[in-house]
Amino acid sequence: MANDIKNEIAVTKAKLAELEKFQKIQGKLASLPAAYGFNDIDSFIKALKRAVGSKKPGRPAKGAKAAKAPKAKKGKKGKRARITPEVKDQVKALVADGKTGAEIAKSLGISLPSVQNIKKEFGLVKKRR
Repeated sequence: MANDIKNEIAVTKAKLAELEKFQKIQGKLASLPAAYGFNDIDSFIKALKRAVGSKKPGRPAKGAKAAKAPKAKKGKKGKRARITPEVKDQVKALVADGKTGAEIAKSLGISLPSVQNIKKEFGLVKKRR
């Protein structure tokens, strides 16, 4: 029976320590609005909500801007190349000189697929087996 009383006293002391800790925290919390220059608790709470940015998880508060991922920079687009009969003749001549498709595309300022299409038009592309 003496052990039961000692256990109850220990439990009661633990509860008392917890209550005292809570009371200290409560006192500090009560003084926060005045410490930050607010007249009342309601204006302090509104300021806290604005600072946090949302009322519900996953949903931005009214007026709060959601954080957006930075946009990737767009690649530099050039003007569309005009494939004229002169360009086609130049491609044909460069193929005859033994230049690669990539070299031809770079030197004439057109895309590699365009070079391939021109070569195909002149029958300069080997067919697959």
